[in-house]
Amino acid sequence: MKALVLVLVVGCTDTPLFGPPTESVCPPGGTQLRYETFAKPFMEAYCTRCHDSKLRGEDRMGAPSFHDFDTIYGIRAVSDHVDETTASGPAATNKSMPPDKPAPTLEERAQLGEWIACDMPP
Repeated sequence: MKALVLVLVVGCTDTPLFGPPTESVCPPGGTQLRYETFAKPFMEAYCTRCHDSKLRGEDRMGAPSFHDFDTIYGIRAVSDHVDETTASGPAATNKSMPPDKPAPTLEERAQLGEWIACDMPP
């Protein structure tokens, strides 16, 4: 059986868009990170300039349809993609998103990985 390998590329570089899963874990007792106090401000700072349900066409700057991060539901729908492009954890640090500045710090990426691993509390 032959395997099909799909590599999506950011812009004109050879950098894969999707990295490996970060394998982030939820700390014992859960996380203090919440959508309202962490994830929403994170997405507003780094993601919704392209990934917003109100944006159409060229205004999305190449962001795929249905990858909208202006609501918790939009993030939850593709959380594996968020992990594999933006988060950091023990197995990987994925930095392909955002493709421009400003970009999150390594600490913020690790917090994103933790929030996702803890089932994205509201």
